[in-house]
Amino acid sequence: MSELTSLFQNAGRPLLMPYAVGGYPDPDSCLKILRVYAKSGAGIIEVGIPFSDPLADGPVIQAASQVALRQGVRPTDVLDMAGQIAGEGARVVLLSYLNTILAFGPDRFFDRCRDRDILGVVVPDLPVEEATELQVAARARAVDVILLAAPTSTDARLARIGAAASGFIYCVSTTGVTGTRTSLRTDLPEFVARVRRHTDLPLAVGFGVSTAEQAAAVATYADGVIIGSALVDMISQGVSLDTDLARLGVYLGEVEAAMGATPAI
Repeated sequence: MSELTSLFQNAGRPLLMPYAVGGYPDPDSCLKILRVYAKSGAGIIEVGIPFSDPLADGPVIQAASQVALRQGVRPTDVLDMAGQIAGEGARVVLLSYLNTILAFGPDRFFDRCRDRDILGVVVPDLPVEEATELQVAARARAVDVILLAAPTSTDARLARIGAAASGFIYCVSTTGVTGTRTSLRTDLPEFVARVRRHTDLPLAVGFGVSTAEQAAAVATYADGVIIGSALVDMISQGVSLDTDLARLGVYLGEVEAAMGATPAI
């Protein structure tokens, strides 16, 4: 059992998993944002490495990634930033597209993750059929490559994902890209239950969760709740960093409180 899996299993309740674009709106401000996440009940913090063609991301995260890239933020910067937060006691996973890892070199990339206490890497454009080589490199360094499952996945495919996955499985709440949504799919609990039939790993739900009420509902049937676009949008629409940090703290506190009323799965 990996450290990431154990983290879920020992939590006794679903984990809040806020996401940030690494280096956005600028590296120093991003570190302050990540520290607010850590102080506001985050069980795991997800930090995205900015990428020029983030096919799984909607307009909010795409725009934030472009801002970070224009400022010269590189994968090494995000690795160091994530490592700094991990060194302060936070539990951290990265989100990286496959080309970034391949360009960096998988062995070198996962060496950096291990040395910075990064527990796992979500790779949204990595299909299970092509994951083995990357997983071998990561697991040799006690890092999990996180696979994704979608509502459109067949049971046969979910079985394959369940057999190959480690750490946790990222359950995509809807078809399409990331972004806030006024409501979640009515069949989302059924989808998560379908994934659970094929694995004993923790299941975290992301894409579209944006309110405390939605997070509380998802926490009744998932082991983790990932919130990304809603948080990034608060920064992009903000007036000043101090105000934004305060708003983030209040919002995450409300989400954490709502999820706290959820019984352990």
